[in-house]
Amino acid sequence: MFPVFDEERNIGQVIESARRIGEGLRDDFEVIVVDDGSRDGSPDIISYWARRDPRVRVVRHIRNAGYGAALRSGLSEARGELVFFSDSDLQFDLKEIEHLLAHTRDFDIVAGYRFPRRDPWHRIAIARIWGALVRTLFGLRVRDIDCAFKLFQRRVIEEIPLASVGAFINTELLVRAQAAGFRIHEVPVSHRRRRHGSQSGGRPRVLVRAALELGSLYRELKKAAPSGTRRSPSRAQLT
Repeated sequence: MFPVFDEERNIGQVIESARRIGEGLRDDFEVIVVDDGSRDGSPDIISYWARRDPRVRVVRHIRNAGYGAALRSGLSEARGELVFFSDSDLQFDLKEIEHLLAHTRDFDIVAGYRFPRRDPWHRIAIARIWGALVRTLFGLRVRDIDCAFKLFQRRVIEEIPLASVGAFINTELLVRAQAAGFRIHEVPVSHRRRRHGSQSGGRPRVLVRAALELGSLYRELKKAAPSGTRRSPSRAQLT
């Protein structure tokens, strides 16, 4: 599943790669593309592939609703027992999903971590500060919280109530999964520099929204903790 916002120079290659890799893995697969209100040629490219291949399914937002909202829309449409998502910017080698699939029998979530990470220095610095904050508040010991290369069992999205509309969605997914007792494992994945388009994850507006959603989740889980309704959290397994 791939959320898309103004990725006309990337999304065609992403879909083509996903189809080719899916065919090499199994017969029954689907490629869900969520167009989050793109203003460029992305919708036309996505429509072309959807017409060409019925396994390519399209979800459209009339207006840009945010990365988290796009991800949630795509996850709600997913029909497989294993659900994978990544970004549409060609910074990952989709073939490396095989590294994640190797661990699905033993873990509920298999998350990639970028090694080495090819983002600008300021984004890496922000990520380190964010990771330290999340570890302090939630005890989530994950190397690369926001790495958009994750594979998980369908029951994870069925049992976890995701609410984020912005970039906080990756953090929310892992924090809620740990709180619910799901088993998390990390594996290294290759990372490339973005060649086309622009990144939005480090913009002030995005960071402020993520901080607000972080505070909301912390209050929610802290309030729920004494109730005893949650499973005992399992510590994320690190490689």
